[in-house]
Amino acid sequence: MKILIINGVNLGQLGTREVDIYGHLSFEEYLSVLAKEYPDVQIDYVQEDDEGALAQAIAEARDYDGIILNPGAYTHTSMALADAIRTTPCPVYEVHISNLYNREDSRRRNLTAAHCAGSIVGFGLDGYRLALEHILKKSTPR
Repeated sequence: MKILIINGVNLGQLGTREVDIYGHLSFEEYLSVLAKEYPDVQIDYVQEDDEGALAQAIAEARDYDGIILNPGAYTHTSMALADAIRTTPCPVYEVHISNLYNREDSRRRNLTAAHCAGSIVGFGLDGYRLALEHILKKSTPR
C-alpha cells in the first residue's frame, strides 16, 4: 500500500503558525507518529507552497493507492489544483485541519472538494489518519 500526503501553502509552518488553530506539532513530527502506527504502509510526503508544484505532484502520483491532500489556502482559489485532482486516476481525499465552515466567509468557498473522493475537515491532524484509515478500508477485499 502506497499513500502520498501532499500539503500545500503555509503548511510547512505547522507547529509554529497560529497554534490556537493548527496546534503545536510540526507535520514532520505528526508524520513520524503516523508512520509508526502504519508500518506496513509506504507513506510519502510532499509539502509545496507553489501552486504549480502542487498540481504537478498530484499529476505525477499515478502509482499511489491514494492521495491525502491539504491544499491550504489554494482550496479557495485554485482551478489548477481542481483540474489536477479531477484528472488524476488516483483517489484524492481532501483534509483540512480546521473547520473551514466556521471560519471566515472567504474560507467557505472550496474549489477542490467537488473533485475529491471525500473531505475531512475540522479534526485537526487526526484528519490525515482518518483519511488513511478510509483508504485502507476501501482497499481491503471484503
